[in-house]
Amino acid sequence: MNPSVHPRSLFERSRQVTPGGVHSPVRSFRGIGRPPVFFAKARGASLIDVDGNRYIDFCQSFGPLILGHRDPDVEMEVLRAVGDVWSLGAADPYSLELAEWIAERVRPVQSIRFVTSGTEAVMSALRLARGFTGRRKIVKFDGCYHGHVDSMLVRAGSGLAEEGAASSSAGVTGNQVADTIVLPLGDGEALERLFESCGKDIAAVIIEPLPANFGLLPLEKSFLEKLRSVTCENGSLLIFDEVISGFRVALGGMAELVGIEPDLVTYGKIIGGGFPVGALGGSRKVMEHLAPSGPVYQAGTLSANPVSMRAGLATLEKASLAGRYERLNGRSKTFADQLRALIKRYSLDISVVQVSSLLWFFPGSSQTVPGLPYRFPSDLEDRFRPLFLALLNEGIYTAPSGYEVLFLSHAHTETVLQEALEKFACAFERLAAGEFG
Repeated sequence: MNPSVHPRSLFERSRQVTPGGVHSPVRSFRGIGRPPVFFAKARGASLIDVDGNRYIDFCQSFGPLILGHRDPDVEMEVLRAVGDVWSLGAADPYSLELAEWIAERVRPVQSIRFVTSGTEAVMSALRLARGFTGRRKIVKFDGCYHGHVDSMLVRAGSGLAEEGAASSSAGVTGNQVADTIVLPLGDGEALERLFESCGKDIAAVIIEPLPANFGLLPLEKSFLEKLRSVTCENGSLLIFDEVISGFRVALGGMAELVGIEPDLVTYGKIIGGGFPVGALGGSRKVMEHLAPSGPVYQAGTLSANPVSMRAGLATLEKASLAGRYERLNGRSKTFADQLRALIKRYSLDISVVQVSSLLWFFPGSSQTVPGLPYRFPSDLEDRFRPLFLALLNEGIYTAPSGYEVLFLSHAHTETVLQEALEKFACAFERLAAGEFG
């Protein structure tokens, strides 16, 4: 396959009118050393670039498309939705239906507020936690990503890692992060010491229960249990950021898998079926502090957009049919094992980490996959670049950063995955021959 060179001119044009030529930093291929591919169409597990080249897509818009691109049942509902209304800015039955569907099936969610992005959901959850507790301080963990909220841009994950920022984004002042406390991920002793010293000042602890935006770093259940117990003992709220893992690893997300009920949970991605969405939910006692019921203000012109609501409900209904999570997770495990066998055949220094339908390529042996607290090699992106280029050359598209994960969808059927394995084999063979540096 010959990846298109035509996007070079498109990228140059884009850079004249858009910072860096893109609308989200990782799309720029900054760490890859070539212009980004410009895609024009998608269906199922496939992306089509502007020159008509097809790629098997393991990015899936960074996770929302658990059914694949333009699932026919969701597409049908979207077309009906667009035929009815685009935006209301008023009360509607569509968000009610989705809210009821989630509240009936997801235990931590008694009440839910829809917004337009995961970042907005986190921002609102943090404000709500402070308003509910009357406290100021928020605890987060090194490497967990919670969107681009100012106070959360402290050692925040893949986007900043790729940009080379050591601790924070430019434009974020010390005052904005002064009430954010950062702890080592997975360090229970540090957590206990912190709460012993200032637990009564902490409004909330926020964590990705499955950190998946700075590599894939599964946590011990015991650490999450410790989080739940120490927050309860000190009157602090526990916030699970399940923007990625929610409705991805299981219907009830990581909260269901680990059997821990957070006070608040943030969602995004899958609940919009590929359309812009976010949500925060939790116990009615906490959520009733949001306006207009309570004193914590939150609003949004496009919150609960009717197209997003209907696409999200159609997606969740189909994704949660009996046995579907088990089949997708099982297929993902088999695929990960097959990739490991190929890597071994070609003696490559690559490891595959797999949880549910998420995979991560770590450029190193299984003995060097980061533990917790994690330690990444300083040349991770340099070591990832040849792998990405080899895969792209064969028609496999992944997120263009070594810190990002791969997503499988129901559109990645056994037939599609067999084709993908053949392409991976070709890429690995050429990589082993040193063709990509």
